[in-house]
Amino acid sequence: MPIWETLMFLSTLYLPKKYRYNSTPMTDQHSQEKLQTQTATAEYETSHKGLHLGLLANYSDTDETRFFLTPEACGLLTSAGIKVSMESGAGVDISFTDEKYAEYGVKIVSREEALVCPVVLSYQPLRAKDVKKMTRGAALLCMMGEALFEESVIKALLSKHISCGCFDNMYSHHDVTIFADIVDEIDGRAAVMYAEESLSYLGGGKGVLLASVAGLNPCEVLIIGTGTEAIAAANAAAGAGAKVVLMDNDVSALQLARNACHHFVELIAIHPRVLTNRVKTADVIITTNTTRPFEFPKSLSSSLKESVYVIDLNESHPSLSVPRTVAMALSNPLVNFFNEMSIKTDFHGMMVTTPGMQAGMVTYEGKLVDKLIGAYLSMPSIDIRVMLSSTN
Repeated sequence: MPIWETLMFLSTLYLPKKYRYNSTPMTDQHSQEKLQTQTATAEYETSHKGLHLGLLANYSDTDETRFFLTPEACGLLTSAGIKVSMESGAGVDISFTDEKYAEYGVKIVSREEALVCPVVLSYQPLRAKDVKKMTRGAALLCMMGEALFEESVIKALLSKHISCGCFDNMYSHHDVTIFADIVDEIDGRAAVMYAEESLSYLGGGKGVLLASVAGLNPCEVLIIGTGTEAIAAANAAAGAGAKVVLMDNDVSALQLARNACHHFVELIAIHPRVLTNRVKTADVIITTNTTRPFEFPKSLSSSLKESVYVIDLNESHPSLSVPRTVAMALSNPLVNFFNEMSIKTDFHGMMVTTPGMQAGMVTYEGKLVDKLIGAYLSMPSIDIRVMLSSTN
């Protein structure tokens, strides 16, 4: 036997497989085709691995200006391996350009391209025409809005099997409605900013300062309600030097609010005579939800000061005027939210393991799971916990 044949035979017995001689030579063409196939497969696996978020702009025909993520927050997400595709011009309302987002690894795309991402973010709930453009089985995360009470929108979500969740109805691992509280706090503080401007000469008022100066009494601010926005407004007004009264129709709610309020804030139970006296002298009146149903007496309208500034936070959202603050404040918990989602593989992996997230779901995999919306639209709904337990 020739020496080279002997070496080949011995190599098959003693050498590791990767060092053995291959008797079937590979042509250059075959090698190139195999390399291209391996490269394409690797690219496919990379493109389909991890989270991919589609960030949408607000509808131009509405007054909504608030937004979810700043460029820096997007940078934290992209550095963690999470893809972010943003609709061109989406950051204009918070004074950030597309170029700024691109610096942090965000891909700038058309609205249609952002809509087909596996997870779509929109501060406003999407309209039916946009829902129909989404990928079947994708997820939509937004804030609660009137559009979700439209039958056409719900039917579009259900037909496309879109899992829709509202951040303001979700709560954290510490049972805190973190997203709703952030927006409510900004609304309350911004309401005081509105009041200060309205009292000023430039704002059309009499030209008075909310705070006191030597020899003068401060303006009086009456706040009705003890929610997050009411407490934030009370603290902002007290911090500005105003005389602040916070009223509610539940004494236990006032006791809880005591720990969160500035020590100069007076907390008083709603009583007809007391309310009348406070209304007569108030320079600013801010109303929010009270613990028990309460309607401001129409008879007190004639008792108001001519120059009084009144704002109802159930109907107005002063945070619209400070959308950049909203985006910066929301970005912090959202980065944590999506990092946790990435750890749990995807949207559905996090949803089924996180009760606080389940609380914010409106639709899930072709089923309506929000009882309030179901009752409003006279559509059948199912408890998401029952739905999940039956699939496990």
